[in-house]
Amino acid sequence: MPDKKLHITDGLLRDNTVLSAGMIISPVIICTETFRNSVALVYAFSVITFLADIFAHFIPEKLPYAVRVIWTALVSSLIYIPVKGLTEVLYPEAVGRIGIYFPLIAVNSLVVYQTQNRFTGLDFKSFIGNLTFYILGFDAVMLVSGALRELIAYGTINNKVMDIDITIPSAGLPFGGFIILGILCGIYRKIRSSSTAGEE
Repeated sequence: MPDKKLHITDGLLRDNTVLSAGMIISPVIICTETFRNSVALVYAFSVITFLADIFAHFIPEKLPYAVRVIWTALVSSLIYIPVKGLTEVLYPEAVGRIGIYFPLIAVNSLVVYQTQNRFTGLDFKSFIGNLTFYILGFDAVMLVSGALRELIAYGTINNKVMDIDITIPSAGLPFGGFIILGILCGIYRKIRSSSTAGEE
């Protein structure tokens, strides 16, 4: 069977980290009850993941897999410290509400898994392109989920009141996050299957 052709935009479209691979779903389910929470996590996740993965790209491949993962996680954790400080200045309420899930993004599966698997062996330009779209894939899911859940639960988006008559407060709870994520996964997979069928 021939290898599947890789595309630089796979992380956003064909192989979205959350909607396709099922990775990093906890922050989406737990922390996206408001759009502002989503923005705070998107900012921190994007900066930490981008910088940590650039470092990981230059770790010699001859080192054992476990050693490369440990080094990457350590660097990611160090990057997390100043990023969290700045995030607390920009989004003080959001960081407090996100809680333990905020530090967990420092060792997310995009840093730990994809860097040492999908990105290994790519030249630097291809690596940066792939990494950027994988980050954008996560960011898009976070922002859409945050906007939808806040709108449905509270009738607002980014604390701005929207003109809707009915709200469902339970959409702001974790099981509401499961439902919204499930709907997004269904829509995403339907679109992906339709687009891939047209290529055959």
